[in-house]
Amino acid sequence: MTKLTVGNARIAYRTTGSGPAVVLVHGVGPGSVMWDEPAGRLAGRNTVILPDLAGSDPAGDDGSPLTVEALAAQVIAVIEDSGAASADVVGFSLGAPIAAAVAALRPDLVRRLVPVAGLAHGGDVYVRQLIALWLSLSGNPAGFGRLGTLTAYSRAFLNEVGDDGAEQFHGFMRPTDGRLRQLDLVRRLDIRELLPKIEAPTLVVGCTRDQTIPVENHRELFAGIAGSEYIELDTGHVAMMERPDEFEKLVRDFLDRP
Repeated sequence: MTKLTVGNARIAYRTTGSGPAVVLVHGVGPGSVMWDEPAGRLAGRNTVILPDLAGSDPAGDDGSPLTVEALAAQVIAVIEDSGAASADVVGFSLGAPIAAAVAALRPDLVRRLVPVAGLAHGGDVYVRQLIALWLSLSGNPAGFGRLGTLTAYSRAFLNEVGDDGAEQFHGFMRPTDGRLRQLDLVRRLDIRELLPKIEAPTLVVGCTRDQTIPVENHRELFAGIAGSEYIELDTGHVAMMERPDEFEKLVRDFLDRP
């Protein structure tokens, strides 16, 4: 694991595999571990770069409010430090607008862009109310984690894994200081002015059953990126867990284009 100081944060990143560089940008949660299974699938043909940004468990910073620009600067620093001339960048949830900001601010570093289950701004009242509920549970770790499970996965998927499987998911979301600041950023962010600056070929992935960031937000993000492509998966928010094979194929097919 490599560690870097970027602004007020001490961040880390891991690499695995070999081949063209792919950066996987995590969303709200413990960090890049959310990408471990997709990273393993991609590592056979790619150098997969997994940054842990401010607010995640392995990172540290001064505790100030997070911004998309600061987190994008951390991803940029990781790409530069890795030695990659450019990279494909895949961002999930909060990682989607961060990845889009990287592409807008440093088009020389981003070959292709894949925002997954993301949003362009935090103005959706549903999203704002959900985050307010989450933040109100900061003193109730069990309730905080249970809400995270219910919104992360579709009803169909939860019925597939059963009660025991669902109970295991609760630990993924814990009300740490960093996680609360990540959630706060979701309701404050607005990258709409950056979207016209994106030059990289872009595939926006939407999730039809998303109860964390409803699919209308994914479609709006797509509409703001000129020349982008759009595809929807019939999943909840965490598409790469619900449909791992389908997710890998669509990302691989897009990244492998000439």
